[in-house]
Amino acid sequence: MNDSAVIAAPPMDRVLDLFQGIRLTPTQRRIAHSLVQHAASAAYLSAAEVAELAKVSQPSVTRFAMALGYDGYPALRRRLREIAAAGYGRPDLGAPTGNEMQRALRAEADNLDRLAEQLADRDGVTAAGTLLAGSRPLVVLGLRAAAPLAGYFAYFAAKVLPDVRVLDSGGSLLTDRLEQTRAAGASALLAIVLPRYPRESLDALREARAAGMSVVVITDSAVSPAAEYAEIVLPAAVGSQLVFDLHTAPMALSMVLLQAICDAVPADSQRRLEEFEQSAARRQLFIG
Repeated sequence: MNDSAVIAAPPMDRVLDLFQGIRLTPTQRRIAHSLVQHAASAAYLSAAEVAELAKVSQPSVTRFAMALGYDGYPALRRRLREIAAAGYGRPDLGAPTGNEMQRALRAEADNLDRLAEQLADRDGVTAAGTLLAGSRPLVVLGLRAAAPLAGYFAYFAAKVLPDVRVLDSGGSLLTDRLEQTRAAGASALLAIVLPRYPRESLDALREARAAGMSVVVITDSAVSPAAEYAEIVLPAAVGSQLVFDLHTAPMALSMVLLQAICDAVPADSQRRLEEFEQSAARRQLFIG
């Protein structure tokens, strides 16, 4: 390493690294999620305080630490303190510069860098693309802040798949529409679930799984509450440095996933794209 300064990875990311590749129970996911959400102070919380945050029992916190390979929660807390003090990260020539808006956008660039590194292993996104490509219709769920992203994905997905249905509003009609898509033959659902994790989204995922549908989730971390109901979790960090969250990485991941869908059915995708271009030319839809 050279003598340049080092910017520590964000506390949330360093804590999240502890859980990568480990299969957690729903209760353990709640504990992990609480630690990630309180990453800055997690190293100084007692087992009782973690239990209170996660709304679980104190013995569950002990079992969680042991599931991660530690003798108990005190050993896990020592590890949390070690990584909080480690200060590892990427080299930089000095302290962060610029105003709060510039820093927020630079943090988004870091989120995209981490997503690119994550995609070095393409197995997850490839499996998700294959699963979703085979669903007729393909159901895309996105409520509240995730609704625009669900619509964005579905707009392009409809150019390569014959039937894409967006569920972007809650209420009693959401369950009706979910049941209708299942009756129409849908075998898989793509859910985009972003903080602050709408309760209706989680309820819909639970109902989809109960109905026998496979679920792929794009969410902000591997320990998101939505991960409990998903067969495949595709995480992409959400920027939180401005008044409202930035969803640059989840949007990029949604287009990567659509590429994986196209790769799963290349002949059908190409044919439908050509048909759309011919139709667009005939109707003079675009001027460029």
